[in-house]
Amino acid sequence: MEENFICLDIGGTSIKYALAAGGRLREKGSVPTEGRTAGAQGVAEKVLAIVDTFRGRGVAGVAISTLGIVDPVAGKVIYAGSSIKDYTGFALKALVEESTGIPCTVENDVNCAGLGEYWLGAGRGVRSLVCLTVGTDVGASILFNGRLWRGANYSAGEAGSMRLAGGRFGDLASVRRMVQRAAKAHGIAEELDGETVFAWARAGDADAVNAIAGLIAPLAEGIANICYILNPERIVLGGAVMAERQYLAPRILADLEEAVPRPFRSATQLAFAELGNDAGLMGALYHFLQRRRDAQERAQNRETGEAGKVR
Repeated sequence: MEENFICLDIGGTSIKYALAAGGRLREKGSVPTEGRTAGAQGVAEKVLAIVDTFRGRGVAGVAISTLGIVDPVAGKVIYAGSSIKDYTGFALKALVEESTGIPCTVENDVNCAGLGEYWLGAGRGVRSLVCLTVGTDVGASILFNGRLWRGANYSAGEAGSMRLAGGRFGDLASVRRMVQRAAKAHGIAEELDGETVFAWARAGDADAVNAIAGLIAPLAEGIANICYILNPERIVLGGAVMAERQYLAPRILADLEEAVPRPFRSATQLAFAELGNDAGLMGALYHFLQRRRDAQERAQNRETGEAGKVR
């Protein structure tokens, strides 16, 4: 009988969820996070309500992906911005396990996206992988042999805070900056979306072309730094904007040709994420399975050691 797992992806706008079995997501849904108003307590109530919906379905675990810097051992958010009020210090793992009795794991959302792409997406088959997620900011996850490199403070991969020649990477290469640049050039006060900007660019609009170029240049500069420092086998680009792969890919590669001499990147492939909005959910599940397997191996090793002592 297949095990069922509840997967959740807690973002600033919505909490996505699904019931997973056999490596597939089923019964997917989402609820608004309302983090600025309801805060961490509101998130707690929504998470427990989602878990309660699937109880009695043979659930073997709850796998959570969330914004913020996460201590995956404690399952606790150790730093979060303003998207969810009072979220820093929030003990998600303890909340779920003490309230439901179901095992729970928690990991950072960008790390989960990287794990998902490594397991079932564009990162399959490589030993070293960096996943960049481009949106209102830029995040990264770093994997070696299928294991996350989290850093001493669990903050490795905070690529958006990297300093480039023009400023902060996450600001310069953000979709928000691109959209604002295009809107200003057109004298438009209201909020645009990325799809509109790319549609204008494909139609030959010079201002839209320049706005996108303003995203590509710092993105390529950031990728160049990753090539120099980590030299991974593959760099996967994710985020909703990467749906514009046909437009972006040749232009990013052209800028990389200028930024990085070929000997430094000839073995590094550039790829685009394949799992879309499911990456965080699938990565959360992979993280749960990985931690469970590690715990089982440690227990087995302890038993083997104790048996050896008896002999």
